[in-house]
Amino acid sequence: MFQHYENIIIITPILSDEQAKETAKEYENYIIQKKGKIVHQEHWGLKKLAYSIQKKQSGCFHLFEFLLNSDLISDLELKLRQDERILRFLTVKLNKYGIEYAEKRRNKLLKKNEEL
Repeated sequence: MFQHYENIIIITPILSDEQAKETAKEYENYIIQKKGKIVHQEHWGLKKLAYSIQKKQSGCFHLFEFLLNSDLISDLELKLRQDERILRFLTVKLNKYGIEYAEKRRNKLLKKNEEL
């Protein structure tokens, strides 16, 4: 059964911005390969971390919002754990309020981008 998820990954700052985007693209392709559907994604770029992770003071953040079979989430998280380029990740199953909030957030971003 397909569920709505949100995932944020922190990619090591050692990689260039282009390599970080390629890493995110890899996970996008993985989700699609597993018959999932990407609803929305954002590349937030390099940000300073609140505390150091593996002696790194910053990380490249990427957000995915996707639909995926709930049985396959553990496979995705195992792949993220095994990847040395990923410092941290968080996967959250969205309930109806989370989905509603995510839609509002997306629409707000679209309006902001249209104004620019």
